[in-house]
Amino acid sequence: MANFEVGEIVRALRSVREEWRDQQKRSRDPGGREFPSRDALVRIVEGLKGALFPMRLGPTDLRHESEDFYVGHTLDAALQELLGQARLELHYNARHAPLPAAEIEAQATDAVRRFTAALPGLRRLLDSDVLAAYQGDPAARSVDEVLLCYPGVLAMIHHRLAHELYQLGLPLLARIVAELAHAQTGIDIHPGARIGASFFIDHGTGVVIGETAVIGRHVRVYQAVTLGAKRFPTGSDGQLKKGLARHPVVEDDVVIYAGATILGRVTLGKGATIGGNVWITEDVAPGASVTQASLQKAPRPAP
Repeated sequence: MANFEVGEIVRALRSVREEWRDQQKRSRDPGGREFPSRDALVRIVEGLKGALFPMRLGPTDLRHESEDFYVGHTLDAALQELLGQARLELHYNARHAPLPAAEIEAQATDAVRRFTAALPGLRRLLDSDVLAAYQGDPAARSVDEVLLCYPGVLAMIHHRLAHELYQLGLPLLARIVAELAHAQTGIDIHPGARIGASFFIDHGTGVVIGETAVIGRHVRVYQAVTLGAKRFPTGSDGQLKKGLARHPVVEDDVVIYAGATILGRVTLGKGATIGGNVWITEDVAPGASVTQASLQKAPRPAP
């Protein structure tokens, strides 16, 4: 058997880890895991999806007469594991100013209780997304096909769950849930984005929706659409400023076709239609139709 002399590499890797932990002011004290687990969030989200849509995303042998039992059992298991991950995030957030264990426990329990109470409302929102996809795509044969097959719907299931966690003060858990969908679908929605009912992402690959984007009701976007930031202001220390409103506002009933790029805190007015492959950095009036041709014809400011 070949000898790879891993002992020396183990020591070198430990040295690199310790250097990183010193730079990041991490504890050297021995202990358990410091922050949430991506694998745990995979299990939690799968359980929540099954509890939200038991006869479609639950087990293949589930019958209607045992639906409530399955939902209760699955939901309880997912929420108990979510509570453990919430504790880890809150401990991680408080690493520079530790909180009493009882306070961490109270915050984590309250957050998961509020998340649980929000689930019926999230199911209603997701029903509206599924219907929007079915009604908006002539290729869709049924709402079941939409739920089972459409990447945009999968992305929105994750986003609705992630956004709730984000609002409850668990942004790391929220980001992991969002990135699980991003990896599967190519659709990148920051969990901070606010998205109204009946939202439909058709095809979806390459869609990017930034943290502070606000999207109204009955909005449809196609693949490769970007709702992004125009610039990234920095503070006196040269570091990027966090939390600034820097992404678009999309009002109700807007359609954004493939490849459109909308940057900055601009507003797309109600009922506007944004054509494919356009670049927009200014407000669009309600009901307006913006295409490459219309942008080329628009008057330019005098030099």
